[in-house]
Amino acid sequence: MKWKAFTFKGSEYDLSHLDPFDWHYTTEATDKQTAITYKFQVNFSMHCFSRKRLANEQVPGDMWYPWPRERRVFCFDRHEFSKQLPDIIRDLGRRNCWHTHRGTFFTIDTFTKGGQKIEYEIYFDVTKATRKGNWLNLVIQSAYERTSAYASTRPKKRKIRLHVIARNKQQGKAVRPGR
Repeated sequence: MKWKAFTFKGSEYDLSHLDPFDWHYTTEATDKQTAITYKFQVNFSMHCFSRKRLANEQVPGDMWYPWPRERRVFCFDRHEFSKQLPDIIRDLGRRNCWHTHRGTFFTIDTFTKGGQKIEYEIYFDVTKATRKGNWLNLVIQSAYERTSAYASTRPKKRKIRLHVIARNKQQGKAVRPGR
């Protein structure tokens, strides 16, 4: 899905960095297993650059990002952070991932903003693609900085590596959190 740029007060906020892309991830070979390459179709949802209206918040009409299935408030912070998403995803094989309580996954990027350490949480799902050649879909469902308005709802952290997610999804197996 290609997202249209958002225009606010004469300024345009480009979203082309969130255009879908193909990504190949190759695992490292070990003594027990050869390297395996997984092929992903990567897509981003509008939750990567927009947010829900906060309780009792009055949102001007020109701040809404409309889409056929929903409309959400354009978020300048999420938009700015989203510029890092393609690189974060291309590095997902080396990152720690965790299970969510919804059967999906997330990773956390930590960096400094204005002298303060922040956590940028990226929620994603992996499914089998209909595309021939053992492709998988990797959909970034949401990504945002943890703030008081968006306090953590993370479950107990149960680590999982991307290659385990990809292998199980490709084989049609359930991906269950460990104990």
